[in-house]
Amino acid sequence: MRSWWKGKDVFVTGATGLIGSWLTKRLVDEGSNVVCLVRDIVPKSNLYMNGYYKKVTIVYGRLEDYNTIERALNEYEIDTIFHLGAQTIVGAANRSPIGTLEANIKGTWNVLEAARDTHLLKRIVIASSDKAYGSHDKLPYKEDTPLRGMHPYDCSKSCADLLSQMYYKSYKLPVGITRCGNFFGGGDLNFNRIVPGTIRSILNNENPVIRSDGTYIRDYIYILDAVDGYMHLAEKLDDEGIHGEAFNLSNEKRYTVLELVKLILKLMRRKDLKPLILNEAVNEIKNQSLSAEKARKTLGWKSKYDVEAGLKETIYWYKDFFGLKAK
Repeated sequence: MRSWWKGKDVFVTGATGLIGSWLTKRLVDEGSNVVCLVRDIVPKSNLYMNGYYKKVTIVYGRLEDYNTIERALNEYEIDTIFHLGAQTIVGAANRSPIGTLEANIKGTWNVLEAARDTHLLKRIVIASSDKAYGSHDKLPYKEDTPLRGMHPYDCSKSCADLLSQMYYKSYKLPVGITRCGNFFGGGDLNFNRIVPGTIRSILNNENPVIRSDGTYIRDYIYILDAVDGYMHLAEKLDDEGIHGEAFNLSNEKRYTVLELVKLILKLMRRKDLKPLILNEAVNEIKNQSLSAEKARKTLGWKSKYDVEAGLKETIYWYKDFFGLKAK
């Protein structure tokens, strides 16, 4: 059967990142003509390690550069945008908020404004985050939960989310918004994050480090589930009735950080190692979880991977990445 994506002209920001590299691979495999906005060459990114950078058109530039984005959309006659590019490291956002605000807020309005200036666009998926909700006592978050990020990264995602809604309300751009929890999967090179950091520590025979007190609650979504959800939403944007809508993507299972680390230790058969709890986390939301009821009912999407299944594939990927025999 012919893929729905065959022949689509797709623009992906953040293509060297965790989700961007896997999404790009999937789009290429399904026959899309993919154009990637790339700021830095990251040789160990999936985009380069799997050779898919040779199968896409690369536009070098920054989200903060409107002219580069506008040129790419018009020159390559883009009909679909996945805006995934962002500064996503919470610690970096706390240390230097200006760079995060410029990339995440200005970068988003640049993409949306450039899209408004072209008449070829049919669908735009904007990657928001569960962090856009900020902190609320009532869990799980639903899509009508107010957006009130109070810290640099969280606030930047609240703003980007609201800008996306504004461009639909004011200019009728065919926008769909995703809000996901913490992504995990092979290809995440930010080892300050709990999943890759824990796996690397275990492979190095070291006790895994937890920056918080270990009790923070989070959603964790496997990267292939997220890719499927993003593409599913894009396909559904042919229905004008969901333009401007946001959708939580989640397997609806939540874990404390300590529970997740212990699960990884179990899967890697290293219960002899003990988590080192630093209790140093600042400006981070304590508890978050998402309801995916709207995505199930409106989009017909649901998660295919539970956390354990996703972790098994992730562990395998990192063993291969570090040149270890996968078991």
